[in-house]
Amino acid sequence: MVLFLLLLLVAMVLGIIGAVTHGLLYLLIIAIALFIGDLTYAGLRLRRGSGRHALR
Repeated sequence: MVLFLLLLLVAMVLGIIGAVTHGLLYLLIIAIALFIGDLTYAGLRLRRGSGRHALR
C-alpha cells in the first residue's frame, strides 16, 4: 500500500511539473505512464490478495 501511494504521489508531482513547465512535456508523459503502471500494480495486487484468506 505504501508503494502504491508513493508512486501515485510521484506521478502527480511529475504530471504537475510537466504540465506547468514549457519544454518538459516528457515529464507529463512519464507521469501518465507511471500512473497507468501504478493502477495496474494495484489491480493485480488486489486481485491476487483476495484468494489468500484462510477459513476458520
